[in-house]
Amino acid sequence: MLFNSYVFLFGFLPCVLVGRWALRTKNLRLLFLTLASWFFYAWWDWRFLPLMLSTTTVDYIAALAIHRTDVARRRNLWLIGSLTVNLGLLGYFKYAGFFFSSLNGIGRALGAPVDLPSLHILLPIGISFYTFNSMSYTIDVWRRKVTPTRHVLEYTTFVALFPHLIAGPIVRFADLQPQLRMPRPKLTSDAAGIGCYFLVCGLVKKLLLADQLSPHVDALFKHPHQLGFVGAWSAAVGYSLQLYFDFSGYSDMAVGLAWLIGFRFPQNFNSPYKAVNVSDFWRRWHMSLSAWFRDYLFIPLGGSRRGAKRTVVNLVITMFLAGLWHGAAWTFVVWGLVHGAALGIHGVLKRAGLTPRSVVVNRVLTFAYVVAAFVIFRAPNIHVAGSILSRMAGVDGVESLGRLQALLPGRFVLLLLGLLAFAQFAPNTWELRVKPRLVYGLATGVAAAVAIMSIAVPHPFIYFQF
Repeated sequence: MLFNSYVFLFGFLPCVLVGRWALRTKNLRLLFLTLASWFFYAWWDWRFLPLMLSTTTVDYIAALAIHRTDVARRRNLWLIGSLTVNLGLLGYFKYAGFFFSSLNGIGRALGAPVDLPSLHILLPIGISFYTFNSMSYTIDVWRRKVTPTRHVLEYTTFVALFPHLIAGPIVRFADLQPQLRMPRPKLTSDAAGIGCYFLVCGLVKKLLLADQLSPHVDALFKHPHQLGFVGAWSAAVGYSLQLYFDFSGYSDMAVGLAWLIGFRFPQNFNSPYKAVNVSDFWRRWHMSLSAWFRDYLFIPLGGSRRGAKRTVVNLVITMFLAGLWHGAAWTFVVWGLVHGAALGIHGVLKRAGLTPRSVVVNRVLTFAYVVAAFVIFRAPNIHVAGSILSRMAGVDGVESLGRLQALLPGRFVLLLLGLLAFAQFAPNTWELRVKPRLVYGLATGVAAAVAIMSIAVPHPFIYFQF
């Protein structure tokens, strides 16, 4: 069920709001939110609901078992068991087909054919997100940073809460534990206003910005051989903006929906295209995922505590797995390695005092690098990515004026330039402080109406595929 669909906005959401605030006891509220979230997930394909329920059950039991014992070996075994179940299910559904096809390809390349079966496994939607949520819970309990809840409904609500279930943000139990223990008794006008503000901002970003870029970007990536220097850069920048407004729009909607049902989610985007280096970019882009990989992978590997060489290795490993997390394809692997290498090189240059001092130069270089890397992320295969990147480097020269007019419609060019300026200079959703004034309420209502009227066939969010 898509946030940007009529069935969600005018069917599911009103029912949830009525049920959430009409029920008076904590247990009934949590039970209602859990069941509503399971219904929300099962709407896509009910057959995968037991998959989420199984990981929820395993992690709930494992966390309590870890907490009950002080014997290190038992604690470790429970944690290993929990992680094995989570990673095993994630690995099978998301990576088994990719692994088998890669082995077949490597075997053919080496002249030793490997005849492994081709697996066509349907990827359960949201599995990467709710798996990481559950894993962070058991790991934090094992680290003694979180006391596990014995209240089943508190945990099921944490895992299944529909605003973050499908595509994040990746919320940790420590963020929601106090809110789950003492749910807010009523929806105040201030909370409702903030919730509607974030929800409408997300709708506008998705429906009026990202979805308007989508057909033009798809056309450019579909015919990379027709692109020259300008067309290739337009395709790259266009996709970078589409991805940003699509996913930041989803994150805004998730935050707004959380406010409307009585929860507070952390910020997930902080103007990432204003970053002054690659490290700064990852502190701003998909902040909950970056923090997850930092806390549960990079730091346990040793972080930056064991010298420059080991830091670079740790960064490359972390970003390799971050790339693989996004999808079972070599393009994601290469994209992750490209960012890992950039993070390592930046760290070395920074220690040597060789990074540019100009903020403008740093921002331009960082944005150009991120945009070029997103070509690999978006391309259907490495060959297409290489073709577009070579054209961005000017290998095929600049297109003729007539060719540019055919490739780049005026509406697309204006949208591209406007959104590029917006992403570089405008404040983000969290930085705006909208006061409770009639004019702001009317503006929000008009924006919501225009966005909703643009819905024809709802387009899934890009991060749904991850």
